[in-house]
Amino acid sequence: MWKAEDSLELYGIEKWGNGYFSVNDKGDIVIMPGKEPSSSVDVMDLIEEIEKSKDLEFPVLLRFPQILENRIDEITGAFLASIKEFSYQGTYQPIFPMKVNQRKEVIEYIIKYGAKYGIGLEVGTKAELLAALSLGLPREALLICNGYKDEDYLRLALSIHNVNNIVIVVDLFEEIFDILKYAGQMGIAPRLGMRIKLFSRGSGRWVESGGEAAKFGLATGEALELLRILEERGLKESLKMIHFHIGSQITDIRTIKNAMNEAARIYAKARKMCDIEYLNVGGGLSVDYNGSNTATPSSANYTLREYANDVVYTIQKICDDEDVPCPTIVSESGRAIAAYHSMLIFKTIGRKNDKNSFLRSPKEEDPIQIDDLCSAFKEINLDNYKEHYHDALQYRDELYDSFNLGNIGLEERAKGETLFWMVCRKAAFLAKQAEDESEEFQELKKLVSQKYIGNFSLFQSVPDMWGVEQIFPTIPLHRLNEMPSERGRIVDITCDSDGEIKRYAGDSEGLEYLDMHTLLENEDYYLGIFLLGAYQDTLGDFHNLLGCAHEVHVMSDGADWYICQKVEGDTCRKLLDFFNYETKDYIWEIMDRCVDKHLSIPKKELEQIEAQLNRTLKGYTYFITKPNDKKEKEKEMGCSVIRN
Repeated sequence: MWKAEDSLELYGIEKWGNGYFSVNDKGDIVIMPGKEPSSSVDVMDLIEEIEKSKDLEFPVLLRFPQILENRIDEITGAFLASIKEFSYQGTYQPIFPMKVNQRKEVIEYIIKYGAKYGIGLEVGTKAELLAALSLGLPREALLICNGYKDEDYLRLALSIHNVNNIVIVVDLFEEIFDILKYAGQMGIAPRLGMRIKLFSRGSGRWVESGGEAAKFGLATGEALELLRILEERGLKESLKMIHFHIGSQITDIRTIKNAMNEAARIYAKARKMCDIEYLNVGGGLSVDYNGSNTATPSSANYTLREYANDVVYTIQKICDDEDVPCPTIVSESGRAIAAYHSMLIFKTIGRKNDKNSFLRSPKEEDPIQIDDLCSAFKEINLDNYKEHYHDALQYRDELYDSFNLGNIGLEERAKGETLFWMVCRKAAFLAKQAEDESEEFQELKKLVSQKYIGNFSLFQSVPDMWGVEQIFPTIPLHRLNEMPSERGRIVDITCDSDGEIKRYAGDSEGLEYLDMHTLLENEDYYLGIFLLGAYQDTLGDFHNLLGCAHEVHVMSDGADWYICQKVEGDTCRKLLDFFNYETKDYIWEIMDRCVDKHLSIPKKELEQIEAQLNRTLKGYTYFITKPNDKKEKEKEMGCSVIRN
């Protein structure tokens, strides 16, 4: 008998969930924001609450702010524990890079929960700097300005540097001349950092972010020249930070060790020339999206504590060797802070590739191939599945030849196709039982897999699935105490063949299919995509004018939970306005065309058109789901339903 524990293992929840997700006895996914089962949230109870409110439609993005708090606690706690273990003569400062998630609500939660550690922010553009300045960051918290900088960016950062603890990082050597010019004009002594271009490179998808060909950073000669310029102008004390970054989602701990050794040595040499306070080790702390604990692009072969230990120990060792003071360690582990806190919930609205759904009653005059296919379906078993599958291929080809010659009609062709796919599905099932991994039956399993249509946009909500083939855990949210009997893939509602989830968490390379349950009449089937908190919110695009999903923010209070905030997603009107369709006059322009003197549209019909235009403009951009009425449709069509 299938149990919830079987689903935990099947979907690898405990491997990629990091203690935040599990399955209860009812077969529902539960979320534990503090990793405590006593304060868990049953996702189906939450879905029921959202459905009852009737003010939001699915898809819905769930945020759990307390997971952000837990992640900040764990990352900071790991560094502080390493500092204690190695008697490190310095401290640690967490930073959240805004590019990871610029949503105001998310940044506000991070500032709130990270205040006890003095968490700061990193920005990369003047717009991000403006956003950061509006959030009330404490005076002592670092505000690091990275990226290429124009005059407005630099003057803004310099003008407010006494209100916020701003460090301007020189990413491009020529920037130092503009910084010093504007600072001199404004009578300001700037606080500076310099980004070093390491020889060491990262690993994984963003390996090109580091190394000698990296987009940002100063070569050794440029760094020395910058130090000379500062000394010449009496501003050596302005250099506060050495910064480096070898890429996001670093998968292999060996690359971290190599980079830390090189960066710590650079810091130590530079520290003998001026009083640098901070060594910023950048981001890159990985998230194990597929749960494989390997050095593959969607995983990592190390733990948080191992990462912190390597950073702290390496800096301590080299500072001792060089006899220089240990710096304050700064890290920008944005992905590791934000990824776990949000997930997307969506409904399935149907299936594609369901080739055996309808079968019209056989007739005596049907071609013999239909009778042969019926016999193959009835007689196929574990001993003869290969033979009957090969026979079915022959019968199918004969039917198509007959159709192309005009000897049979569409009804006979439809019967033959349906019977053929019934044989194929049964053969694929038997091949799975027989553990037949031959290429022929691997292709057959792929061919007969179902495509479940999900009411969401992959391009909007999970853009990295499409853009960089990132794996995000995607699983059913309920019925997990039932054995899944279907194998398929999930497609979205965009009109794009790339709108399909092609890899699922489960092993280092990702699985091609997801085990799912048969759709039940008049019962919604909910699926979830997890670990969406990093980058996905702001990388999403408006493909097919599908906008941002509704958001629900959930807090857990012991055994109870509550919705603390709702953020409405995009309406059709908002998307049209964004793309300059000016919906203020939209309806009048359409109605003017409807009442053109050459058209004789009745008044009642005109009123219906106007009402529907208003309704659709105000409505959600996603599919508005209705009760499943498939049985009634089948009766109307006079079809028999064959299930196997």
